[in-house]
Amino acid sequence: MHVSLGDVLCGNESKGMKHLGILQEWFGIHWWTSRYFALLIVVLFILLPLVMLRHIDTLRYSSAISILLALAFVVISSSMAFYALWCGKTQPLRILPDFSQVTVFDIFTTIPVFVCGFGFHMSVHPIRAELGKPRDMTCAVRISLLICVVLYFAIGFFGYLLFGDSIMADILVNFDHNSNSYIGSLLNDIVRLSYALHLALVFPILNYSLRANIDELVFSNKNRPALALDTPRFVSLTLSFLALIYLVAVAIPNIWLFFQFLGSTTIVCISFIFPASIILRDVHGISTRKDKVVAIGIIVLAVGTSAIAIWSNLYGSTADP
Repeated sequence: MHVSLGDVLCGNESKGMKHLGILQEWFGIHWWTSRYFALLIVVLFILLPLVMLRHIDTLRYSSAISILLALAFVVISSSMAFYALWCGKTQPLRILPDFSQVTVFDIFTTIPVFVCGFGFHMSVHPIRAELGKPRDMTCAVRISLLICVVLYFAIGFFGYLLFGDSIMADILVNFDHNSNSYIGSLLNDIVRLSYALHLALVFPILNYSLRANIDELVFSNKNRPALALDTPRFVSLTLSFLALIYLVAVAIPNIWLFFQFLGSTTIVCISFIFPASIILRDVHGISTRKDKVVAIGIIVLAVGTSAIAIWSNLYGSTADP
């Protein structure tokens, strides 16, 4: 998320083409519009106050705003696509990939993107623990998945209508193109800013789950107080994670690098391999034979598709001039 924030605010370089960020378009290229400084300001004045909140229910308003911002992004981009369609400027749609440009194995490189998009189920249990009626969690999960599917489909579909084969790994970068009108330029900036702020407001919820899981892994002593009640432990973990994530966001120049390799390894393990392994281990003796068979199938598919995706990414990286 921080990598995308850096792309939107400060731009990036892909395939020899320089894409300017919003700050650089507005104020020019200076040290205070650079990636490291802009992200530092975001971390200190937006993210730090939110991640210092000790209960996940206090993030409900920022979470609601983030969803509204994502909807605003979809509404504006779809309106731009319909307008381009009306003017006959949209890109032609394609049912199947152009296999003169890609191979079948290249399709596997999209799997890490899907995994990253739906790989944050670890937030379910902390949210469920603070619900007034925990049984409502099932309905909340289904609604969340439906919203994600609709948003992802709409962004991909309308983004391809607008940009076609020139679409970037981070679609927000495509909105840096100069428009022929003031309204068009304004909409481009609103699209990028709205989704960048959406990413910033979503991060604290994901950070909450990460912090809770790492705390339980490292400080597993049952005699210790809860994390929210132990101020030194809470602050040290929070600041350490925020600093590490900031450094990674500054170091990684393009979001596609994250999707390519972390999506094929770390996220696959967290989303599929580790949960399936827990079912197979079955410490409490509650897994059925069907559960174990499904778990084995998931592990085999996850390892197989991940291996093909990594091989395709490495081969593509070496093949590029």
